[in-house]
Amino acid sequence: MTELVAALVAGAIIIVGIVGTVVPVLPGSLLVGAGVLVYALLVQQPLAWVCLAVVLLVLLIGTVAKYLVPARTVSGDVDRLPLIVGGVAGVVGFFVIPIVGLPVGFILGVLGTELVRTRHWRRAWTSTRHAIKAAGLSLLIELAAVVIAGCVWLATILVLAAT
Repeated sequence: MTELVAALVAGAIIIVGIVGTVVPVLPGSLLVGAGVLVYALLVQQPLAWVCLAVVLLVLLIGTVAKYLVPARTVSGDVDRLPLIVGGVAGVVGFFVIPIVGLPVGFILGVLGTELVRTRHWRRAWTSTRHAIKAAGLSLLIELAAVVIAGCVWLATILVLAAT
């Protein structure tokens, strides 16, 4: 019975973490890692600790990749300043327009900064599109990492239930 409760609690945290990867309110990777940690602490099985180690490795690789891969794809197309301004504008936008304000603020922040910098609509929009693609790629990389981590955890539960 304890394993069932542990699986339900951890599963709820992991699901919230996966959703939190797409909805920018919650720290997705952190919640998924915390869910697996809770499971390992409650179950106290060696396989659960191995699962935690694998999940943390997957999440670490995903976190590093979500910053490195998009940065390499956008590095020649957009300066850092528009990305920083877009990030700040996205945070402000999140509070001004709940949920959708983050992407709207990011896009407007990058576009506005690029318009000021280049004074050319087409170049500014091209740079903004590259920044949007990089942000989307970053989100997809993190989403893949948390889903893989969730699958590792689910496989661990199935193996422990079968033994």
